[in-house]
Amino acid sequence: MKNNKTGIFPRSAVLLFTAIILGLAWAARGSFGHEQGAAWAGAMGTLALLAVSQREDWLKKAPVLMALGGIGWAVGGMMSYGVVLAYAMGNDLTNIYYGLTSIALLGALYGFIGGGFFALGIESTDDHKPNWAALVTEMFVGGFLIWGFFIYQLEWFMTPPRSELWAAVLGAAIALAWHLHRNGYHKALRVAGFTALGAGFGFSFGNFLMVAGRTLHLSYNWWNVMEFLIGFLGGLGMAYAVITTRWPKTSKVSDNSNWFALLFIVLFVPLINYAEQFTSEDFIKLAGKLHVDGIESFVAFNKTIGLVIIAVVTVVFVLTWKKYKDDGEKLIGNIVPILALVFAFYYIVFTILNNGLHYMGFPIGDSVTLYLPLLFVAYVIWYVNRRKKVVFADSAEVPVKVSTWLKYSGVFLIILFVLALIILWYFGGDAAPKRFK
Repeated sequence: MKNNKTGIFPRSAVLLFTAIILGLAWAARGSFGHEQGAAWAGAMGTLALLAVSQREDWLKKAPVLMALGGIGWAVGGMMSYGVVLAYAMGNDLTNIYYGLTSIALLGALYGFIGGGFFALGIESTDDHKPNWAALVTEMFVGGFLIWGFFIYQLEWFMTPPRSELWAAVLGAAIALAWHLHRNGYHKALRVAGFTALGAGFGFSFGNFLMVAGRTLHLSYNWWNVMEFLIGFLGGLGMAYAVITTRWPKTSKVSDNSNWFALLFIVLFVPLINYAEQFTSEDFIKLAGKLHVDGIESFVAFNKTIGLVIIAVVTVVFVLTWKKYKDDGEKLIGNIVPILALVFAFYYIVFTILNNGLHYMGFPIGDSVTLYLPLLFVAYVIWYVNRRKKVVFADSAEVPVKVSTWLKYSGVFLIILFVLALIILWYFGGDAAPKRFK
C-alpha cells in the first residue's frame, strides 16, 4: 500500500474526534434509551476511533468491530439510573456522595464492557483468538451470581422501585475482567479500564453539573449534558488507551461475518430504535406538544421519512463496503472516516425527527441544536489532519498493576468527594429540596 501521509496526526486530534462522536452518540441515545439506543451509540463511537486509527487490518474488519463495540455498550443499557441522580440533590453529605459514586459506578460499567469488547476484537490474533462462547457464558453466570448476592442477600437496592440489573452488569464486568486477565488480554483490559474511568467520571461530573445548573436556575437540558459527558469522556479514555498501546496485527474475519455485522448495526439496530420510538402514539403526543395542524399527516411524514432514511443509509453502506472492503488505502484515506461521519449524522437526524426540531426549528436553548455544529467540528478535526499519519506507542504497554488501578480509583473517589462537598456547601443545604422541585 502506498503511504502518502505527510506529518503526524496529533494524538489530541484522535482523542477529540473519538470523544466528540461518542459524546454525540450518547447524547442522541438519550432520545431512544435502553439497549438498542446504547448499541447504536457504542457502534458509532467505535467506528469513529477506527476512522482515525489508520490501521488497515482493523478497517478490513470494521463491521465486526463496530458490532462488538455496540454490543458491549448495549449491555449496560439494561441498567436504570434515573433514581440514582436524585441522591446528589439531597441536603446531607452521605446521600450526595453516595449518589455521585453510584452514578460513577454505572457509567464505569457501561465503559468497561463497551471498551473491553472492542479492544478484545483488535487484540485478537491468528495465534490468540478469544473464546467468545466461553466469555459470554462466564459473563452470564457472573451476572446472575452477583445480581442474586447483591439484591437478594445484601438487599442493596440502588434504584428502587426500578430494575436492579446494575448488579447483573457488575457481575458481567467482573467476569469480563477476570477472563481478560486470565487469558492474557492485558491490552484489552487496559482499554476497558481507561474507558471505565472516563465514562464513570463523565456520568458523575454530569450529575454534578445537573445539580449546579438546576440550583442556579439555569434553564437547560442538563440531563442531556450528562449523557454527552459519559460518551465524551468515555471516548477520550478509550481513544487514549488505544493510541498509547502498540497492537499486534489483528486476525482476519470472514466476509460473511463482516456482512452480518454490517447489517446488524446499520439496519437491524436502527429498525429496533425506529420500532420503539417512532410510534404513532409518540408522534401524536409530539404533535400536541408542538400544536401541529394536521396530526395524521405529521405522523405519517415522520414515520415514512424515518424508514426512507434507514433504507437509503443501508444501501449506501452496503454498496460502499462491497466496493472498497478490500482496498486498504481507500478505507484509510476517506471511506471509513466519511462513513463514520455519515453514521453519526444518521443518528442525529433520527434524534431531530424524534424531538420535532425539524418542525419547530432549532432553538438555541435545546441541546439537540448543538449536535450538528459539534459534528461539523469533528469533521474539521479529521479534514485538516487527513493527510497525516497516526503514530501509536513505540513500545508495547505492560499490564497495569492492581496497585496502580487502586491509586487511580482512590484519586477518583477523592475527586467525587470534593464534588460532593461543593454540592453541599454551595448547592445543597436546607433549601435544596425546594430548589429541585
